[in-house]
Amino acid sequence: MEGLFEGLLNFGWGNLAMFIIAGLLIYLAIAKQYEPMLLLPIGFGAILANIPFSAATGEHGILGILYNAGIKTELFPVLIFVAVGAMIDFTPLLQNPFMMFFGAAAQAGIFLTLLFALLLGFDLKEAASIGIIGAADGPTSIFVAARFAPDLLGPISVAAYSYMSLVPIIQPPVIKLLTTRKERLIRMPYKQIVMPKIILILFPILITIIAGLAAPISVPLVGMLMFGNLIRVCGVLDRLSNTAQNELANLVTILLGVTIGSTMAADKFLKPETLMILGMGLLAFVFDTAAGVLFAKILNLFLRNKVNPMVGAAGISAFPMSARVIQKMAQKEDPTNFVLMQAISANVAGQLGSIIAGGILLFIVPYLLK
Repeated sequence: MEGLFEGLLNFGWGNLAMFIIAGLLIYLAIAKQYEPMLLLPIGFGAILANIPFSAATGEHGILGILYNAGIKTELFPVLIFVAVGAMIDFTPLLQNPFMMFFGAAAQAGIFLTLLFALLLGFDLKEAASIGIIGAADGPTSIFVAARFAPDLLGPISVAAYSYMSLVPIIQPPVIKLLTTRKERLIRMPYKQIVMPKIILILFPILITIIAGLAAPISVPLVGMLMFGNLIRVCGVLDRLSNTAQNELANLVTILLGVTIGSTMAADKFLKPETLMILGMGLLAFVFDTAAGVLFAKILNLFLRNKVNPMVGAAGISAFPMSARVIQKMAQKEDPTNFVLMQAISANVAGQLGSIIAGGILLFIVPYLLK
């Protein structure tokens, strides 16, 4: 009979605490609709992982098998990139290539947070994994953390997806602090340009080649994102494009979320480092937002046609949520001011920028440790 009640007899305060945390994630997913497609599976996976002697965990448990097959091999994050690529329309960015600079500038939070983590005593690989939370891109965070700091995968993933869902709360106060009302009222004329299909097809191919030659280690990230986009724009693979955007995205998201949750065992998650990671994750998003805004303000010192600094904040990779936040803020200041297309362009650039930043970290960290 002891074996029958083994879980109950070995249930401790740590397990209870993790059940509460898992319940909070599920509550946020359902009641507040904060990234429900991932926070709910993560929360339920955490429950499965914290039942003592759970047959779902361990090397031969279903969650252990999924972790080894999908996270350790980096398969799940890469497949998510195929789906994301099929969902993204790069046309606004191609019509406004100038916005690419904001996608690069807003990645500064990654490297600033990395330095901050080093100062707090984390080693370089751990610091890089924490810094990548600032990519505001869940799959990139998982990809880097799984390679550099698998023991921190749980808190890093939770921080990345939680703060992505909190962009409407995090960004506005930072933007208002760094801008004047006059700056927030700046209008940016937008001219619609018909983009030839050949450009849309060549773009993902050329980006893959250029990024791959510059940082070959980034090819799984950039390559799969661009492959998904090529499926979308080629015009002859609508069924595959729809499958990538729907069935593939949904299936991998379920498996990815519940597998991440399984890494949140009490003995690994309930540590002071977890709170530090959550705090630095928030700091990374603040740094990203501030970097984008300040970069736009600096550019305005030299530009005749001024940039609305709020658009710079959309350079993070939280697509398309950040662009919507910027448009909402612009219309709150002036209901007739529309900066959505410029913000979308910066947001799409941020998606590319975050992946390239992840590739840089994957290359430079092992090189520095040689």
